[in-house]
Amino acid sequence: MMPDKGRFAPSPSGRMHLGNAFSFLLSWLDARSAGAGLVLRMEDLDPDRTGPPWTGLLVEDLRWLGLDWDEGYGVGGPLGPYCQRERTALYEAAFRRLQAQEDIYPCWCSRHQRLAASAPHPGEVRDLGRCPCRKLSHAERERRTLVKAPAWKAAVSHQLIAFQDLLQGPQSFDLSRDCGDFVVRRADGVYGYQLAVTVDDALMGVTRVVRGRDLLDSAARQLWLMERLGYAAPVYAHVPLLLAGDGRRLAKRERDLDFGELRARRTPEEVLGLLAALAGLLERPEPVKAAELSFSWDRVVREDCIVDADQPSESRPLRIGEGQTDPQHPSKHIQTSTPSCSSAEGTI
Repeated sequence: MMPDKGRFAPSPSGRMHLGNAFSFLLSWLDARSAGAGLVLRMEDLDPDRTGPPWTGLLVEDLRWLGLDWDEGYGVGGPLGPYCQRERTALYEAAFRRLQAQEDIYPCWCSRHQRLAASAPHPGEVRDLGRCPCRKLSHAERERRTLVKAPAWKAAVSHQLIAFQDLLQGPQSFDLSRDCGDFVVRRADGVYGYQLAVTVDDALMGVTRVVRGRDLLDSAARQLWLMERLGYAAPVYAHVPLLLAGDGRRLAKRERDLDFGELRARRTPEEVLGLLAALAGLLERPEPVKAAELSFSWDRVVREDCIVDADQPSESRPLRIGEGQTDPQHPSKHIQTSTPSCSSAEGTI
């Protein structure tokens, strides 16, 4: 029986922010409480968006927090390489297998066409269905290939994919209706997120996947790919997102509570205490080390958390309140009365 192993797989496209650290802390706590190993993998497939100096800064920020890993980027291991851009041959092998099984097909739709096909009108329930390129004849595919290189998509059916999420509970997705035919390789030859993650988790022996709940439907896509490629499926835990005061998800490009600012103003224990309070593991933010936290998924909140930096003074302590900004999407409201995080663009 394969030993348990968790993973943290960030995309090094900017400085790590509080939301990234939130996911890694819960991955770390889940793995350590289960007696599992932990691997750090860099999801740096897109050469235009990822790479130095962010990979080095990400490792530095995690170590500053006192969070360690047993295998992967920065420490090595037997199942590397641990950067996706160095694993292309492995994705190519999986791609060829899917191609031989006729599980994928070439697609010439533009990004605009793909988005239009998946965007329902207000009040409309859209079955994502099938891409029109799926019906093209062999001759037509050959003709189009001479003009333009295609992307490749998964040919899914109305198959029901069900799994038990450790935090969100029972989940069920109709692949065709809820996910549609998704891209496994872009027209420029870059392999898609879904295929790369599936291959990496399987070949690295990952058995426990902890990540944001915005990726719940990605689990359905990846479980389908695992079935088609003969891989064992991991267990999943999809955790709440951290949202800015205006309700949007924290983003690297906005420099939302990034670690360049946090490290200048807070200790590692203070940041971990805030993250633990956001997760529901502490009643209120207070300095703590990760190893001092008592962990159980029963104690972790399911709802998204609003992190509201309200430009307080240096002397005001952290505090937590409850609230929600949208009755359709109830959220835990965390008001962080920390010094505001400033950047060249303004105050966060």
